[in-house]
Amino acid sequence: MEFKDYYKIMGVARDASQDEIRRVYRQLARKYHPDVSKAPDAEVRFKELGEAYAVLKDLEKRAAYDQLGSDWKAGQDFHPPPDWNAGFEFSGDGSNGIDPDAFSDFFSALYGRGFAGASPGRGAFNSRGEDHHAKVAIDLEDAYSGATRSITLQRAEADAEGRVAMRARKLNVTIPRGVHAGQHIRLVGQGAPGAGQGKPGDLYLEVEFHPHTHYRVEQRDVYLDLPLAPWEAALGATVQVPTPSGKIELKIPAGSIAGSKLRLKGRGIPGNTPGDFYAALNIALPPADSETANAFYHYMTEQFKTFNPRAGLGV
Repeated sequence: MEFKDYYKIMGVARDASQDEIRRVYRQLARKYHPDVSKAPDAEVRFKELGEAYAVLKDLEKRAAYDQLGSDWKAGQDFHPPPDWNAGFEFSGDGSNGIDPDAFSDFFSALYGRGFAGASPGRGAFNSRGEDHHAKVAIDLEDAYSGATRSITLQRAEADAEGRVAMRARKLNVTIPRGVHAGQHIRLVGQGAPGAGQGKPGDLYLEVEFHPHTHYRVEQRDVYLDLPLAPWEAALGATVQVPTPSGKIELKIPAGSIAGSKLRLKGRGIPGNTPGDFYAALNIALPPADSETANAFYHYMTEQFKTFNPRAGLGV
């Protein structure tokens, strides 16, 4: 997927005001409208401009896009970084009626389903305020024990000159035990103020997990790649294994092979139906970095000369 430089497409500076972006878009849209322009690439340019404008005209989309940084080059291979839009507070449904599939894969990857997800505000007198949404990344360990964390959310606003400015607010959030990725934590009254005597909207925090050094998560199941020495796998052993809730002693059956998994039922993310914990076995080979080690590997070559690790390949 190629990176789209929306500022370059529109020919505006990254600090352009919202008024300037609207003005430039109107000029270019008239110039490249397929019903008017004779340029052979008019239709492509018109669609590119529409996509760029859909992002840059919207303070929230623009601020999230700017978070990606300015080092990316147009056409460069791109994949959104993990949690790229975590910590941004969005209002509405994040789409403004735009179908993400109408634009490029790049646009859909950033602003497709799950970008925000709230319902539009009513805007009537004495109406309830708009709900806001944000993604927050937490540690996996917090899902095991529950925690109270201070989080900072950034919200895009226009300054006096019509340029994007960020306003930060801090909130203390109770993370319930057993929360899983994709679940929402509702903070009552922390959305937009209501109109007139209307109540404020709510803030919905969509939970994601920070990438972990040791574990990966699938739904409520947690996986660990567990290295074993060859003799531990061949002869069996009891080894110490870390889990998000503490270290345990795990019995390795004799004859274990690389790629097999040992399941610890109910040791995944807690819940009414808790997930499981899986230790995926890997064989770690000691290096032949000394005369003694080298000689031992030669000894093994003689002892296991009939063993063919590629027998299953037919060779």
